[in-house]
Amino acid sequence: MTAPLHVRLADELRRRIARGVLPVGSALPSEAQLCAEFGASRGTVRQALSALRHEGLIGGGQGKPPVVRETAVAQPFETFLSFTRWAQQLGREPGQRTIEIARRGAGPAAADALGIDEGAPVVEVLRLRLLDGVPAMLERGSFIEPVGRLLFDVDTDAGSIYDSLLARGVDLHAARHTIDAVGADAVDARLLDVPPGAPLLRERRRACDSSGNPVEYGDDRYRPDLVTFTITNVRTASPGLLKESS
Repeated sequence: MTAPLHVRLADELRRRIARGVLPVGSALPSEAQLCAEFGASRGTVRQALSALRHEGLIGGGQGKPPVVRETAVAQPFETFLSFTRWAQQLGREPGQRTIEIARRGAGPAAADALGIDEGAPVVEVLRLRLLDGVPAMLERGSFIEPVGRLLFDVDTDAGSIYDSLLARGVDLHAARHTIDAVGADAVDARLLDVPPGAPLLRERRRACDSSGNPVEYGDDRYRPDLVTFTITNVRTASPGLLKESS
């Protein structure tokens, strides 16, 4: 099914911003120009621009053409478990290249997160994730052995690992995320095409089944010039309390 015109228009403007056709500081075409180019009404154009403002990609306005403020696309928490789905929703082309998949002993961080002894067998996956062919994130996952061994029969270059595991009956129910910054190590630098020590956004993840048992420990590292994170909060019935929107 074809997406609504305002969605397609927003996707095209995101692509132009991401590829530098519309660099930071440049003005977008006027509403009249966008209406003419896309055969859209002013209402449709304004819907598309509103989406980009909400994402922080553009700013300005008040009778003047909006200005590009940011080139890094925002990943909201609700799509953390699927890089592929998030990229597709933005009209970007997701990609991945598996660097390594191996069964080995758990390191200290993975052992603590998974509740197993250090050195107990896990299946580790190292994948490079791409946006429109550009390295954007390095994904490290350590799966408990009964789940991870399923990955040896999965084409991990085909898309979402989580989708593949869910299709095989794995119970993936919830995840806890920790966000911080880290300097690129030698592997990060080589695969993400950044200098050693360059700042990266790190998302550490502990995924569990519906009984609360750990299934995977993840350590994903994003290039901050390409990806940012967003959290949307709404008020609950209790004054002063906030919760993450779903």
